[in-house]
Amino acid sequence: MPKFLIERDIPGAGHFTREQLVAISESSCRTLRGIDLEVQWLTSFVTDDKIFCIYIAPDEEVIRRHAFEGGFPANNITLIHNVVDPNYADA
Repeated sequence: MPKFLIERDIPGAGHFTREQLVAISESSCRTLRGIDLEVQWLTSFVTDDKIFCIYIAPDEEVIRRHAFEGGFPANNITLIHNVVDPNYADA
């Protein structure tokens, strides 16, 4: 199944409290369960004004639906073609 990088513009995200991040996580998971059990949220990276999420999903449309129903943005959705890490340097 395809893997996607989702860029969410959320001003002040880097200053969210642990409780706020937990609430966002719970909302996201609850929304996903109601949409498609095949979709997997792998991880997210919180920066000053954005949250970057990695999802496995059948297509971009289900990610857009998740964002709409969950009430959070999906400003850019990018298909991930490959992943590299430092282990490639040892090959």
